[in-house]
Amino acid sequence: MADFTAKDVQRLRQNTGAGMMDSKNALQETAGDFEAAARLLREKGLAASAKRSDRENVQGAVAVAVTPEAGALVQLRSETDFVAKSAEFTKLASDLAEQVAAKGDGALAERQDDLDSLKVSLKENIEVGEVVRFDAADGAVIDSYLHVQNDRGVNGVLVEIEGGPRELAHDIAVHIAFARPEYLSRDDVPAALVEEARKELEAISRNEGKPEAALPKIVEGRLGGWYKERVLVDQPYAKEEKKTVAEVLGDARVRRFAQVTIGG
Repeated sequence: MADFTAKDVQRLRQNTGAGMMDSKNALQETAGDFEAAARLLREKGLAASAKRSDRENVQGAVAVAVTPEAGALVQLRSETDFVAKSAEFTKLASDLAEQVAAKGDGALAERQDDLDSLKVSLKENIEVGEVVRFDAADGAVIDSYLHVQNDRGVNGVLVEIEGGPRELAHDIAVHIAFARPEYLSRDDVPAALVEEARKELEAISRNEGKPEAALPKIVEGRLGGWYKERVLVDQPYAKEEKKTVAEVLGDARVRRFAQVTIGG
């Protein structure tokens, strides 16, 4: 008969997240070898989690980490917000962001065992989603903003600027979180998309009965409004809408930004 105690069963449950009977059976199968029992439960749990891999996982958490040299955003996906706001889940998301900021995307592989263990203990389709890392250029600074809802990050932003302080980068990150620009400048908007918008605005203006001779000026005016919805530097600044983001930046320049969200 396998030599183990009720305390061994309890310890195995705590270490693996398995149920009492599963833990007891694992210890029996491995003749009381704790490490072998834990490995057996983990293998069985991963086999079960593989069956869950096609289940939708649109919930989760976003974590952000910033060092003087780099910044990182990591999205960890789950099936439910109940799991996403659990302490184990949010901690792993934060740990992954710190790892990426410190070492790069490749560092995620170092935490695969932790990710696998979470899949087993929480019994959901959990996986890493979007990952973004910025290395700060010479003379540039990086800062971030993370909007937290129901005990987990749901909207994370990284901003890199040059010619301005880190506080300015943070303020712009806050703006981006809520204004959700798609492009940094007008030059970044695909020409085909601009042309499509111009044609649509021209058709709308013509259908409204605007004078044909005035259409070019009207369309360009409306196109300016279209840009304001999508282009960061053209947007009215969230904290002071009479100014554009470009005016708030002054002599500073946004080099790049990234936004990662949960649930759209």
